[in-house]
Amino acid sequence: MTVTAGAAPRAATPAPTGRASTRRVSTRRRPAPCCSTRPPGAPAPRRTPPAWTTSPPATASAGPAGGERHAIEDFLFEYYPAKPAQLRRWHPGAGAALADAAEAPHAGWRWYRVGADGTVGLEAAAFLADRGDTVRYVRALLSATASRPAATGCFGLHEWAMVYREGDGDHRHPLPLRLGGAGTDEVVERHRIRCTHIDAFRFFTPDAVPRNTLQPTRETQVAMEQPGCLHANMDLYKWALKLGPTVPGDLLLDAFALAREIRTVDMQASPYDVSSYGLAPIAIETPEGKAEYVRRQRGFAAASQTLRERLVAVCDAVLRAGTCPAQAGTLAR
Repeated sequence: MTVTAGAAPRAATPAPTGRASTRRVSTRRRPAPCCSTRPPGAPAPRRTPPAWTTSPPATASAGPAGGERHAIEDFLFEYYPAKPAQLRRWHPGAGAALADAAEAPHAGWRWYRVGADGTVGLEAAAFLADRGDTVRYVRALLSATASRPAATGCFGLHEWAMVYREGDGDHRHPLPLRLGGAGTDEVVERHRIRCTHIDAFRFFTPDAVPRNTLQPTRETQVAMEQPGCLHANMDLYKWALKLGPTVPGDLLLDAFALAREIRTVDMQASPYDVSSYGLAPIAIETPEGKAEYVRRQRGFAAASQTLRERLVAVCDAVLRAGTCPAQAGTLAR
């Protein structure tokens, strides 16, 4: 079984450079594949499907930690309400088809169609008809975020604001505070908090809310999201899940892997003592800790911009399917 791509293969993902990328994602529409300059009759590019199509890799086999609560592993499957099975189900993505695959399990999945030539692929126009609002929102949010420079002065204080002046038994995670309650409150009180992400801000304690110099809301999310935010970058995994079968399997796993790496740093820089996980703290209350946090933050900002571009390209491919009759009907013929 081979994968027939309806668009040019994506470029290799560049490694983080240590500085936040300020490259902007173009909002100009690219020519639709059905209107491309490929000579008539020329074969579409092909690639070999991953060897783990029926046997997923270790990353895809991850799941919530069993037994005791785990503030890193559980977060990826509870805050993001995803099941491990979603990572194990591989999709070729919008604009691609499985050749000689009439017997592939994809043939029975929602939004997939079997073509007269035996190919199996996503009927992107049908997905767009059902989930068009989601596709358009995700594209607007990600392209707006990618157009802004990364802000790197927050030092991860959002996690500290979530426990500010909170009782010892009220914390969200079953871990002790590294500096104790009073020490944690002191760090919050001597720092300026500037959180741009609504889904971090909404977990601030009541006493911490007025300490934030910004007041993000759901309505201002597209206008405020920026690529230096660790939580905005973790959320690329959420948006990949929202886009469902339009996202190629490798892109979904790349988003998951980045979210997992970021969440680890998020907790290392938090007020919690993560030594029981075998992790050293990033002591953001010190100059050295701040410098280390910013270094990691810039690397994540660069990596996230690449994933945003790939997800925006997925959205564009689906949106084109709704306006290009030849592409929308390919699998139905």
